[in-house]
Amino acid sequence: MPELPEVEVTRRGLLEQLSGRTIMAITWSAHRLRTEIPRRLLQDHIDRQQILTIDRRAKYLLIRMQSGATLVIHLGMTGKLGLLPEETARHKHDHLVLGLDNAMELRFNDSRRFGSIAVWPAMQAMECECEFSSREGIEPFDSDFTAEYLLRLAKSRQIPVKSFLMNTRLVAGIGNIYANEILFAARINPLMPASQLPAAAWQRIIKEGRRILQQAINAGGSTIADFLGASGHPGYFQLQFKVYGRKDAPCPECARPIVKTALAGRATYYCPICQR
Repeated sequence: MPELPEVEVTRRGLLEQLSGRTIMAITWSAHRLRTEIPRRLLQDHIDRQQILTIDRRAKYLLIRMQSGATLVIHLGMTGKLGLLPEETARHKHDHLVLGLDNAMELRFNDSRRFGSIAVWPAMQAMECECEFSSREGIEPFDSDFTAEYLLRLAKSRQIPVKSFLMNTRLVAGIGNIYANEILFAARINPLMPASQLPAAAWQRIIKEGRRILQQAINAGGSTIADFLGASGHPGYFQLQFKVYGRKDAPCPECARPIVKTALAGRATYYCPICQR
């Protein structure tokens, strides 16, 4: 599933090319995504509108219109957005196509259909965004993402620290891949109860988390299965993984075998020596 770096890579790849463009036509497939495609809202509030900018909140892209309306897209597990010439043949899983005023099309392709599309009309956009944002956790690059804040948030939570980092209502955008990599870099065992971590451990998580997320963004994200950026190119951060997907491989620090276990149904990788 695309995580914070992959969504941010997509945002950056589209921002310069979409800002100022006008949507001239909208088409969609007959298939349902995670939720129904809001056809009427797309027609009434997105069609014939000029794109102002693109923001990201957690794993969502917010495509803002000059009118004040917002198109909200979640990539799901296999979703990707691409900008293609309008004469390019469409694919089976192109579920939303926005025709632009420069003979290009923004296409949302999602083979497993776990993504979602929503529209916030201009008159309701501020209220909708406040409600939406209140359900998402703090952003890892936010200035309020501090050891003191995380220490308070984790005080009464007995869940493992890896589950804590992956809970989108607590921390935004960190999925399974990056939770594994961050905890290895911070030398913290993923099974450790969040409430037992001292401030120094949370500070390491913040420092290493920001470093790893930024490195992943710089590398174009991670392509494990089929993630492609807006340019159509895969990411390369998977070449820098220290533990994720490396069961039984030697730890890059101590050479002991990387261990794989399951935590809340998700594959969890760690070094039992470096992450005691």
